[in-house]
Amino acid sequence: MTVMPRLAIEGGRPVRAAMLPYGRHWVDEADIDAVVAVLRSDWLTTGPTVEEFEAAFAKAVGARHATAVSSGTAALHAAAFAAGIGPGQEVITTPMTFAATANCVRYLGGTVAFADVLPDTLNLDPAKAAACVTARTKAVITVDYTGEPSDLDELEALSARHGLTLIEDASHALGATYRSRAVGSVARLTTFSLHPVKHITTGEGGVVTTDDPDLAARLRRFRNHGITREHQQRVDWRYEMVDLGYNYRLSDIQSALGISQLKRLQEQIARRREIAVRYARAFAGLAEIEALVTRDDRESAWHLYVIRLRLERLRVERAEIYRALRAENIGVNVHYIPVPWHPYYESLGFRRGGWPVAEGAYERILSLPIFPTMTDADVDDVVRAVEKVVGHFRR
Repeated sequence: MTVMPRLAIEGGRPVRAAMLPYGRHWVDEADIDAVVAVLRSDWLTTGPTVEEFEAAFAKAVGARHATAVSSGTAALHAAAFAAGIGPGQEVITTPMTFAATANCVRYLGGTVAFADVLPDTLNLDPAKAAACVTARTKAVITVDYTGEPSDLDELEALSARHGLTLIEDASHALGATYRSRAVGSVARLTTFSLHPVKHITTGEGGVVTTDDPDLAARLRRFRNHGITREHQQRVDWRYEMVDLGYNYRLSDIQSALGISQLKRLQEQIARRREIAVRYARAFAGLAEIEALVTRDDRESAWHLYVIRLRLERLRVERAEIYRALRAENIGVNVHYIPVPWHPYYESLGFRRGGWPVAEGAYERILSLPIFPTMTDADVDDVVRAVEKVVGHFRR
């Protein structure tokens, strides 16, 4: 009989000596040199390097316009503003996301309607979204959960039928493709996050892409207090504030980092996909784990690698598995607590039980470490730890 190793949470030796986080940024000497060059230049804040970064980003995703802002949340807020969302209007989105996806609607006085997700990808279910459309609906915000593109054609068709704007929250999906089209070139408005755990980083930052020049102009005004021209474009002291905008500008320092990071985007995506393949092969025979589905007509960017625990095959709930893996120094995480469960949204009248697929998935999901500088040995450590913990708690 095989003797299972003692779990670290019970006093045994952990799989790893140090914690492996679920995500980590990758900054190299070229990145540092790019930032230093801007520090030695005449521009530190919003200047020519921002425009250079926007042009490079738009080219990378196949969009006509890219507007850089100070965070992924700012990108969502700007996109919602550009779409004309305001008081008395509704926006349909998914409960399986970070709160910012819904919050951007509330910032503008709009109402959020949460539609359930598909059971295989955990992306927004177009049929459930369609059932939420009312006379007040103005837009749909879909989220490319884990980096797997949403059902964009179906959601675009739904939006077209009802005169809605489709906003794609692609914070997880830079570098992904949907039916041979790059994410960022499909939806009318697409938002990205440049947080350090994402595919490229500017420290903090975000981008909104669109092919519509009028929307691009609204986005640029919104990030700059609603002012029609940014300061480097003025010929005298006069300027006009035509919208109630915000200071959501990105700096030249951050943009220099972004330009340098973009040069490694394909390398980063390729490594994430390699890690995902290694995980899939390793866990294929583990009956206690269910993987999310990746569709044949799209390529995931693998921001997250999420597994679902088959709790009926285990003697404990997800919380015990989470704690045991953390004790093995595997930095698992949970993405996400359903947005309607947060106290703020409960105060708006949302009650648990309205989104059975998303809520049921939440009770079983864990995010495993995945980032481009992980070594094969790191991946093997994650696999060993999962097998060790699951094996211990197997029924």
